[in-house]
Amino acid sequence: MTSVTPTDTAALERLMRPRAVAIVGASAEPGSIGGAVLGNLERCGYQGGIHLVSRRVKEINGRPCVPTIDDLPDGIDAAVLVVPQPAVVEAVAACGRRQIGGAVVFASGFAEVGDSGRAEQELLVRTARAAGVRMLGPNCIGFCNFADGVSLTFETIAPEAIAGRAAVGVVTQSGALAGALRIALSAKGLGVSHAVSTGNEADLTAEDFVSFLLANSHTRAIALFLEQIRRPQLFLSLASRARALRKPIILLHPGKSARARDSASTHTGALAGDHAVMTALLRHEAVVLVDTIDELIDAADLLARAQPPTGGAGVITNSGAIKGFALDFAETIGLDIPVPAEATRAALQAALPAFASLDNPVDVTAQVIKDISIWTRAATALLADPAIGSLAMLAVPGAPKQAMDKVHALLPAIVASGKPAVVAALGDESPIPAEFHTLFRERGIPVFRSPERALRALAHATSYGRALSRAVATVTGNPQSVSAPPLPQRGALPEYAGKAYLAALGISVPKGKLAGDLAAAKAIAGEIGYPVALKAQASALSHKSDRRGVILHIDGERALVTAWGEMQASMSGIALDGILVECMIASGLEMIVGARRDPSWGPVVMVGLGGIWVEALNDVRLMPAWLPRERIVDECYLLKGAAMLRGARGRPAVDVGALADAVLRIAAAIEARPEIAEIDVNPLAVLPAGEGAIALDALIVARNEQAQ
Repeated sequence: MTSVTPTDTAALERLMRPRAVAIVGASAEPGSIGGAVLGNLERCGYQGGIHLVSRRVKEINGRPCVPTIDDLPDGIDAAVLVVPQPAVVEAVAACGRRQIGGAVVFASGFAEVGDSGRAEQELLVRTARAAGVRMLGPNCIGFCNFADGVSLTFETIAPEAIAGRAAVGVVTQSGALAGALRIALSAKGLGVSHAVSTGNEADLTAEDFVSFLLANSHTRAIALFLEQIRRPQLFLSLASRARALRKPIILLHPGKSARARDSASTHTGALAGDHAVMTALLRHEAVVLVDTIDELIDAADLLARAQPPTGGAGVITNSGAIKGFALDFAETIGLDIPVPAEATRAALQAALPAFASLDNPVDVTAQVIKDISIWTRAATALLADPAIGSLAMLAVPGAPKQAMDKVHALLPAIVASGKPAVVAALGDESPIPAEFHTLFRERGIPVFRSPERALRALAHATSYGRALSRAVATVTGNPQSVSAPPLPQRGALPEYAGKAYLAALGISVPKGKLAGDLAAAKAIAGEIGYPVALKAQASALSHKSDRRGVILHIDGERALVTAWGEMQASMSGIALDGILVECMIASGLEMIVGARRDPSWGPVVMVGLGGIWVEALNDVRLMPAWLPRERIVDECYLLKGAAMLRGARGRPAVDVGALADAVLRIAAAIEARPEIAEIDVNPLAVLPAGEGAIALDALIVARNEQAQ
């Protein structure tokens, strides 16, 4: 799919909220798929028309059956095709003849099985489009729409009222995961507005259903398990819309490992994209990216119930051991636990026993057994701190009465603060009163059975809240003064041409010129001053050092003559454009700055430690090309080696502003010039603060005409 606009709203409305449904392959046999679909509609109180197609029986449960799709009345909104794979194409064509709006195709045996199935799927898509039928599947289990009482799936579904409840919409390409997530969220007391299994996405894709859920008033958050995002540009647009609506999208996208990517291609016919690029771009659109199924469930649980925090977390516990664990684990997952302000410490001193530590996390000590109000006073003190945006209670609940005492002590303080909270009732599967869950959840406070899950959920919610608070419009953040001229040629530019292009962008490069012979090299060196460097120049020499194509620290004319001869000998057989003679640059911090045009996701830029460190440490940050300068600076300071930017081991702080400007100018070029496939500046020497940055090497690759 290449479309960047979602399916027409009316088409999705017909499928997802049908006024009349046909079950093709209806059956009264126990355990049959057609019978399961009919049972779900009847059990959920579906109010629309139900039409049955069966070649074997004339009625089911008192409902008449017709023998073929062609015997149905015109204009039914949705048909469920319970037919074998070889019959699907003709069934879809017949739906078109009866002007049926959409079809749910359960059958497998299409693109997920390989080339033969892929050809059959392509025929199915052509047939559906010619017939004007929008299609969910194939290789899916259908959908549940609890908001409107429509369940077109063969899972056994019980009716679920969602009015007045925080509800999550679920979209997965996996049928099993759609059911598992629906069950898990429902068990947590959340409503599930919709659960959609998209299968192979031959026609309708996850993006279509995300668009539908963003417009749905019942849906507070959207949980996604996607093995491939088939329309990346549309997904980015939807993520931007979700951010503006403050409707969180929580995404689990397997595919970091090569084996996971292989699994995706065999499971849903997906072709994996660049996971790192996807992660970078979606992170800046406030999509909540999770790594595990537990995190997907837990983040949806919290974000559907509560407003996301932007401040750090306050932690309160009745265990000194948990206090230390929480600090370590929070650092691991990037959850800020602020040191209490002086006013907060004073309030804690008044709330806690004299021997208690006045810190965050707060250990309420064993004195709470005698005075339960310590929970209330300590929580009130923490939540009043302006730096604290949320509360995590990590506690051993104790006996049923003790557990409920904790609920009644903490709830008033949390509710009065208006800040979100999570509860971890330690003890794994040990029983706790049902009312413990209920009272907290009714106030929008999720209950977990491990501190890890509680703190991870809070970390994701805080990350989302902060992403919203720093969100900017998705327009270019690049300065208007940046002019990006066209590239002089296709393919890889030699270094001297690449540096000339960087200079045209406003990025500093060393003084130097291209020399065609030794006499010219001597003249250039005399003009720019020794010491100089020699660099062989040809488009085929992207790795010059492998062929002794770089000689540094040439400190005089005699050394220049020797170096020139050595380089000519090492370059024997290579047609050179010439040899670049450049002045040597005083040492700076070597960084890498780059940009690439991902074929699916579009332009992305990169910054990281460069030179020899880029491959050894892989310490880089990817970001959208539209990011403004202040956000680029923030990204630089998120590098693992950020201490080197600030100055470490006696080295001065470097000019991070100049580094950000270089990133910004390269981003402007790749956004403005679709012919640019890749820009790689490694190293960019970043000089001490206020002294700028200089590109010491450059590789710029232009796409061929056919690729544009």
